[in-house]
Amino acid sequence: MEQVDKQEGLDASATRVDDPWNDAAGFDPGEPAEAGAPGDGRPGAVPRQRVHSAAEIYLEVQRSPAFQEVRSRYRRFVFPAALAFLLWYLAYVVAATAAPGLMARPVAGAVNVAMVAGLGQFLTTFLLTWAYARHARLRRDHAALELRWDTQEMTRGVGRS
Repeated sequence: MEQVDKQEGLDASATRVDDPWNDAAGFDPGEPAEAGAPGDGRPGAVPRQRVHSAAEIYLEVQRSPAFQEVRSRYRRFVFPAALAFLLWYLAYVVAATAAPGLMARPVAGAVNVAMVAGLGQFLTTFLLTWAYARHARLRRDHAALELRWDTQEMTRGVGRS
């Protein structure tokens, strides 16, 4: 194992970590919070209070408006998308069972309605995966990363005596 020496003139708190998720102008995760501010100045940030155990810290983060917003954004996408996909899948299964004549109707050559609908299931799966990844990247990842930073900062030193 090789040893890594600390660079002279830099301490760990002064080293800036570039955040690939953050495009917001003026945001600096290394910037200290304002004096007397309940958090770090960001709206909905987890309040910086002295908490004594990791369990208390995670409960405080869970109760924070920022965490509730991340969960709300997740649920607003996932529940309707899952319901729509489930209904589409059940419609395909019911049509294959209840209307075999419709599903056997030729569309083009040997390709019938059942084959087109089955391929539509695969296409829908890929589209839903793409939409979920895009939604997470645009609507949740940045806020979740900020929560993680807040939580790590709050838990730093909790296990030490």
